[in-house]
Amino acid sequence: MASEVRQRAKAQSASPLGPLGIEAALEAKANPSIQPRPKIFDEFALTDRVAVVSGGNRGLGLEMAIALCEAGARAVYCFDLPEEPSEVFVASREYVSKLGNDSRLEYFAADVCDQQLLWKKVEEIGDKEQRLDICVAAAGILKPHIECLEYPADVFREVVEVNTTGVLFTAQAAGRQMARFGRGGSIILIASMSGSITNRDHAWVSYNSSKAAVLQMARSMACELGEKRIRVNSLSPGHIYTQMTAAYLDKQPHLLDKWSGMNPLGRLGRPDELRGVVTWLASDASTFCTGSDIIVSGGHHSW
Repeated sequence: MASEVRQRAKAQSASPLGPLGIEAALEAKANPSIQPRPKIFDEFALTDRVAVVSGGNRGLGLEMAIALCEAGARAVYCFDLPEEPSEVFVASREYVSKLGNDSRLEYFAADVCDQQLLWKKVEEIGDKEQRLDICVAAAGILKPHIECLEYPADVFREVVEVNTTGVLFTAQAAGRQMARFGRGGSIILIASMSGSITNRDHAWVSYNSSKAAVLQMARSMACELGEKRIRVNSLSPGHIYTQMTAAYLDKQPHLLDKWSGMNPLGRLGRPDELRGVVTWLASDASTFCTGSDIIVSGGHHSW
């Protein structure tokens, strides 16, 4: 009976990379002809995979897209509102072309709030690449602080439309292709620590609400798509200095020290400090992780 259970459990969740860790050690013990080699980096490799990244023209989205390329993705398709990519995107695309791993960084213009356009564009990517494995929904906007009792309806709707509805439409577009090709996949919704805490000094009611909705969206989609081997997780950064937050901080320089002092590390985060976790979530190193929120906040929640 115990042997049967072990065999069923192994068959249920066998690694596509073959035996790993202890299992690999025991196999090598039983067969001295096997030459052990490190496999941990194989687990993180994204060789031949295809990804879409919203908000990928700059900032966190572009930073994550480059990381996926460095991990070996065949192509990473970034999209954003501008018809033409930014200079920093063009420089990043050139950088990726010189990595020597045949990875491609591509760009197309699209509004995350246009559901049918996104579905169509990502379907075209599926037709061209014949697979879709990774989605990073990173597009988002941030508005100046307005007292919650005075918050205008149009501003609230705009933030929620981009930060919540746009995330859903992006995840849908990618998930439809993942289901179509039957290989499973990883959908990563970029939320914020603001989705699970209240920022007392800058309580952006629309931003906090939209990001909280993304956390629940990831859990709900994970439950529904698990049987299709599509994993859905959220990634919640803390205070990161990007072009988006710079527009807010540069006008109120006193907030730099204040925000820096709100976590045990005593500083803001860098965009590149999210590279490792997004690559992990996209890769086979995290195949049992779904419905989770990964917080990268310098320990902000610890206080």
